[in-house]
Amino acid sequence: MRSTLRGPLGWALVAGLLIAACGGGGTAGTSNAPKASGPRLGSFDRPVSLAFTPSQQAATISTNGNAIKGALERATGLAWKVTTMTSYAAQVEAMCSGSVDVGFFAPLQMTLLLDKSCGTPVIGALRKDDTGQLSTTYKSQILVRTDSGINDLNGLKGKKFAFVDTLSASGYVFPTLAIKNKTGQEPKTFFGTDNITFAGGHPQAATFLYQKKVDGAATFIDARDGLVATFPDIKSVTKVIDTAGPIPNDGVALRKDFPDDVAKQVKTALIDYSKTDDGKKVFSALFAWDGMQEIDAKFYDPMKDAAKLAGVDVQGLANATPRPAATPTPAPSKTP
Repeated sequence: MRSTLRGPLGWALVAGLLIAACGGGGTAGTSNAPKASGPRLGSFDRPVSLAFTPSQQAATISTNGNAIKGALERATGLAWKVTTMTSYAAQVEAMCSGSVDVGFFAPLQMTLLLDKSCGTPVIGALRKDDTGQLSTTYKSQILVRTDSGINDLNGLKGKKFAFVDTLSASGYVFPTLAIKNKTGQEPKTFFGTDNITFAGGHPQAATFLYQKKVDGAATFIDARDGLVATFPDIKSVTKVIDTAGPIPNDGVALRKDFPDDVAKQVKTALIDYSKTDDGKKVFSALFAWDGMQEIDAKFYDPMKDAAKLAGVDVQGLANATPRPAATPTPAPSKTP
């Protein structure tokens, strides 16, 4: 994620609630629907489900995700579980179907979530910019190997290239915009359809380049920092030849009809935890976040505009997506 200044998506999305269940506004905690029977949300029989954009390596998500889970349990008194996502698309699907309650989403995922009226952004990440000031945006970078002789985008024509995921802002949408603006061609034409790889995560894309599986790669700035322990020379073996942005930072969303009382607890708990020494380490290691702020859906309007310019029709994709049966919403509860 980095799903600023970095995150941090196939279009084969299978997501969403039934039209009757998922239609209408996406504001968490506002619904006229009757309360479902069954275990209370946050009980041990129905823990709150927490998901993370799979933009980082699985071990990084597991370690830091469980640390956040523990902090939320202590602060809210509710039972939580971490849900492992296999793709950016799967995470949108999971929130729309009701199997994920709280999720850390990348910017383009947020726009799809909003278009499908399945959830609402409530927290946006803050990251330090080049001057050390906290910023609500980040940038994408295009990398090549230092020994490649390639110094600009035109040098990558016909070469093998790794994007992250078609639902990644910094790993696909903004690099696509840069390629279109500077070469006059779509990526599939510029590189050749058979030369494009979707790595599934930012570290994976940078690793593909380091291991010479591709000639170029797109990631957030600077996804390579998390790989220095594994590949100490990665920042000298690879180099940046272009950047794109600014991109609205990734953030946290709550599923549609998430109870208002629990939503307030979650927002407060996450922001408070991010200010502790442990929280700072966890969020930095997970998505390079340096802080948080409360946001609303308008925060991601620039992402929608960029997607249109890049030729990514998020609304059309949402309308064409098959809708599986809805998962019943559990009865709200402040305590287990």
